[in-house]
Amino acid sequence: MTVRNGREFLAIPGPTNVPDEVLNAMHRPAIEIYSGALVDITARCLADLKKVFRTEGRAYIYAANGHGAWEAALSNVLSRGDTVLVLQSGRFAVGWGETAAVMGAKVETVAAGWREAVDPAAVEARLREDKIGRIKAVLVVQVDTASGVVNDIPAIRKAIDNAGHDALLMVDTIASLGTMPFEMDAWRVDVAVTGSQKGLMTPPGLGFVAAGPRAAAVHETADLRTRYWDWTLRNGDQHYQIYCGTPPEHLMFGLRKALDMLLEEGLENVFRRHALLAEAVRRAVAVWAEGGALEFNIHDPARRADSVTTILLREGLEPRRIREYCERHCGVVLGVGIGELTGKALRIAHMGHINAPMILGTLGSVEVSLQALGIPHGNGGAQAAVDWLGASLPPE
Repeated sequence: MTVRNGREFLAIPGPTNVPDEVLNAMHRPAIEIYSGALVDITARCLADLKKVFRTEGRAYIYAANGHGAWEAALSNVLSRGDTVLVLQSGRFAVGWGETAAVMGAKVETVAAGWREAVDPAAVEARLREDKIGRIKAVLVVQVDTASGVVNDIPAIRKAIDNAGHDALLMVDTIASLGTMPFEMDAWRVDVAVTGSQKGLMTPPGLGFVAAGPRAAAVHETADLRTRYWDWTLRNGDQHYQIYCGTPPEHLMFGLRKALDMLLEEGLENVFRRHALLAEAVRRAVAVWAEGGALEFNIHDPARRADSVTTILLREGLEPRRIREYCERHCGVVLGVGIGELTGKALRIAHMGHINAPMILGTLGSVEVSLQALGIPHGNGGAQAAVDWLGASLPPE
């Protein structure tokens, strides 16, 4: 016997829940690609992506996932043999660096481990050692979905400036854009990348890159450029050049609707919604942790992301049991631990198209699983989330 019949709750950190409105926008025939409505959709999506990135630079759309956006960004600003500095705080900055290495770059790493944010002082110290400017770019994620950490991008920008270094600052916002503030121009980020399937509430398959003026200048002499990723081609005056061929029409229809929904809600309201729901999850986890079997992966509460929470289990406890119980009996799908946390952690996503019932239902199901499986935990985690939201959302 289960109580799972009904709509399944997807609580994984990507792909996230796709709104019905976005799915409905995609449910239409293909249209002509060289003129008319699609040209207008492309122009409006590019303009609104710049609003979400908070930049006056150029935005680019790729038929690719986030890893494709990584490659697009690297290929347009690097030359063979360039050195990049990877700021490790989990899995994904390292993955971006691995992509750079395969493409012909040299990779150095400033490691923070899997339970801490990047230390800006360590970044500054390493860049000060680079007297001749061998390091051409610094690669960092704003949120690492594996570890659940959020890095302080303005502080990293300041560290680069304090070192007097000229490296480009390149930021992966795949798990943060549309869920928390990101100010590309104000923070003087040179290149930012993201994907469609998380805060932008669109199915997987679109990658985006935003480039500032310093990146555009370096692009002129970059020799890792290839035709598909090339910004120069995509800056052409023909519509098909923007996509280097046939546009991913139906994903663009969905993206257009998702951007409409984000901007109608208002980005500040979107950020506030994510912050409230993220804290509700953290309140619940803090109570469960009192039983000694679970704990936050990220030590510093200020560095826990508003898009995903990673929960470590005591050695000998299998997160698989919790995930399987929640899915089979309650219809809630939790995220697995990945990388160094494989088999050691589970992840609760709270990003994109989410609301209070979805989060409270997820937390309640997790608490049911802990009780049913006999896993030691503090009682009342779901109630702590309710108390938080009740105190934070006064009647108008």
